[in-house]
Amino acid sequence: MSEQPMESDSFPKTDRTRIRREPHLGSYQRADVYAVVDASPLCHVGYVIDGEPFVTPTMHWRQGERLYWHGSVGSRFLRQVEGARACVTCSLVDGYVLARSALNHAVNYRSAMLFGTAHVMESLEAREEALRLFMEGLFPKRWDTLRPVTEKELRATSVLWMDIEEATVKARTGDPSDADESHVPVWAGVIPMQATLKDAQPAPEVPVSIVLPEPLAALVASGRLR
Repeated sequence: MSEQPMESDSFPKTDRTRIRREPHLGSYQRADVYAVVDASPLCHVGYVIDGEPFVTPTMHWRQGERLYWHGSVGSRFLRQVEGARACVTCSLVDGYVLARSALNHAVNYRSAMLFGTAHVMESLEAREEALRLFMEGLFPKRWDTLRPVTEKELRATSVLWMDIEEATVKARTGDPSDADESHVPVWAGVIPMQATLKDAQPAPEVPVSIVLPEPLAALVASGRLR
């Protein structure tokens, strides 16, 4: 993989990323952007192909200021995105905010929007290394325990990347904004939302002697997604 440029503490504020509505909820700090990107199990990648907009959901991973995602080489979208401008979004919902009036209801959330130029990774060796990092980021120490990836599998898998050129993050936390209406006899507050891992369910053909190894068992026990 090519050497990446040195990072500054924040992304540049541009017309494209400038937060115009409730700017106090936003940040251009790299650490804030990366925290949302790394916590999100899924991203949505937007392109314009042949003059038409497309948005595709996929799993992603980050190495420094470079974002990666993958798909099938058979995808008509991924065959056309080399050198195309891309917009990637990652969002997390942390809770519903119930207020005393319908239009004051809100959501506690974290959302990042990233801009860059999409590239398709051609080298099979680079694809394998990128996918290894992806797997290790999700399931530490699992890659080396698996059947080796075949050349056929690598040729069937597209790995795409973009350097994050511009990005912003926006988040809402806290209680309803209508405390001044506390005289209204309606319950108000926050209903938290959290995505967690559940107990692992082995495939039917797996012998009982093969158990979920550490540290995967610890990961499942912790309940954390990433």
